[in-house]
Amino acid sequence: MADQLTAHHAARVEFPGPFGPIAALAQLTAPSPRATLLLIPGYTGSKEDFAPILDPLAVAGFRAFAIDLPGQYESPGPTAEERYLPASLGSVVADLIARLAATYPGPVIVLGHSFGGLVARRAVLSGARVAGLILLCSGPAAFTGGPRLQALKIGAPVLRMIGMDAAWSLREQVTDQLGKVVLPALTAFRRNRFLKSTAAGLLGMGEGLQTEPDLSAELAAAGVPVAVIAGVADDAWPLDQQRSMAERLGTSLVLIQAAAHSPAIENPVGLVNVLTPLLRQWSDSAR
Repeated sequence: MADQLTAHHAARVEFPGPFGPIAALAQLTAPSPRATLLLIPGYTGSKEDFAPILDPLAVAGFRAFAIDLPGQYESPGPTAEERYLPASLGSVVADLIARLAATYPGPVIVLGHSFGGLVARRAVLSGARVAGLILLCSGPAAFTGGPRLQALKIGAPVLRMIGMDAAWSLREQVTDQLGKVVLPALTAFRRNRFLKSTAAGLLGMGEGLQTEPDLSAELAAAGVPVAVIAGVADDAWPLDQQRSMAERLGTSLVLIQAAAHSPAIENPVGLVNVLTPLLRQWSDSAR
């Protein structure tokens, strides 16, 4: 299994943002890129969550940028929690998509993982011009149950009253409950990433995961091609919810074998094998 520390040839870059620079990993080695792919991480995530697929995407012929959303890891963010809701962050991503479209030739395609999917669809609904939207392990609306929702409900008062270190300890307990084994070096990276993120961001994004409405009808009406992909053992949104969302968006749920909620980490080869023909089809259709 790969992880966030997987070696790659992407360069760390920064884009101007409304709250300070947006940190990104830029994979620009594809000789004649068909399109630009913008990768949006999930809650408590970062650009490194896509490290294992950046080089393979370049080999497949795509320019790729993975970012830290405002408030995540190396991207500073605002102090107001409501600025981290999907609608607000979607506006930030829409501006970044416009910048990429003006800078690089070819269409832009956006992929949002988990909470990042809620943000990515808000960017599309706010008018971002993309050739396609990929929702990876992302549901139609707020969490409806499970250990992740329970952790959010418990974690918010812990974070407010005790602080980031206590919230990190709670997150580690959830990781243990999910049966995930993490190597010490990776645990150190994830802890540093968590503690460098903003408390307001964790609280605001967590609120979004508990309150975001179902926007499938609006997204279907937008007319943007959408793909819905998940790990076969995804433990965040139930697969039935993701499958129903896909049908309402005029597509089918595609499952990545040997993967749960983080296919880019758990089965990067399987994910890239699914993404490549889709990206090529959308790129060709947009030209």
